[in-house]
Amino acid sequence: MARIRGRDTTPELAVRRLTHSLGYRFRLHRRDLPGTPDLVFPARRKVVFVHGCFWHRHPGCRFAYEPRSNVEFWRAKFAANIARDARTRGELEQMGWGVLTIWECEAAKADALADILKGYLGNAFR
Repeated sequence: MARIRGRDTTPELAVRRLTHSLGYRFRLHRRDLPGTPDLVFPARRKVVFVHGCFWHRHPGCRFAYEPRSNVEFWRAKFAANIARDARTRGELEQMGWGVLTIWECEAAKADALADILKGYLGNAFR
């Protein structure tokens, strides 16, 4: 697990590239916000998390499979990840921030992702 990166992952880079090409400007990984969101839009008070389907348990996704060995360890780890994500989302919403979660499998579909981002963020500052 030491080789698993927490930032600058392939799905995150794809989302960042697309978001920037749509004309949106953002900050990365603001540590002063709960959960250190992947993309932060301070003027809009909105954040985007790019979650891996396996680690964050995307419901109904083929990438969110259960490992066959050390089952109890993985169940506890996944439950802790889900609880932390819910707690982080709640804290951000209480602070007045909008929260969008983009899943790893959604990041691969650029057209659909562009529609999601435009709907969430509204008009770009151009």
